[in-house]
Amino acid sequence: MEVNVNTDNTIQRHQGLDERVRTQVEEAIARFGDHVRRVDVHLSNENKEKHEDGSNYCMMEALVSGYAPVVVHAHGENLAQSIAGAVTKLKRALDSAIGRLNDKNKREPLPVDALSDKDLTSDS
Repeated sequence: MEVNVNTDNTIQRHQGLDERVRTQVEEAIARFGDHVRRVDVHLSNENKEKHEDGSNYCMMEALVSGYAPVVVHAHGENLAQSIAGAVTKLKRALDSAIGRLNDKNKREPLPVDALSDKDLTSDS
């Protein structure tokens, strides 16, 4: 699973930040490793002047094999809170999405009754 970390110009990006984000994401969603190909993480501060006002924002998009991308958003007073909130939401969203995907794959098609096919095609 690939984890890409992106920041806007309001966040000082450094190796420690990238590693911390990767570690949190990989630990939280490790059990979905077979299904998740890539996670894109976008970090920003929506209010550039004030850094402790709850405007720190984290968006995560997980690309799941055989399913639509799963996207979550989180705001926090600091960057660590917004990342933790998004990781928690992503884990829940993937659990739900992959659970639905697995249920869909386990279902067997309903048997087609030969008699009912005749009723649909007859003109009587």
